[in-house]
Amino acid sequence: MFTTGFAIFLGLVFIFIKLPRRTMLRWLRCDVVLDVAVTLIVLAIHFGTFSGVMAATFAGLLTSIATTAAKRLFGYIQGDFYHHGLIRLAL
Repeated sequence: MFTTGFAIFLGLVFIFIKLPRRTMLRWLRCDVVLDVAVTLIVLAIHFGTFSGVMAATFAGLLTSIATTAAKRLFGYIQGDFYHHGLIRLAL
């Protein structure tokens, strides 16, 4: 179940990496909304078995950790202003 949750999380990470930088930084502004949306969608997809729900919960937990870390590392865009994190991205 942890392996499945990690595989789900990796799929979400690869999709997030492929986004344009500005889109990624705009989404990181609303990191809590993104965490809740991803967790609910993954739970809805994998609902039905205990292992599916646990894998989805683990993927949601990993997503929450990753979005918090990404927001602190890369920052976020609010309106037209880039609040940079520890690593400043070239836009």
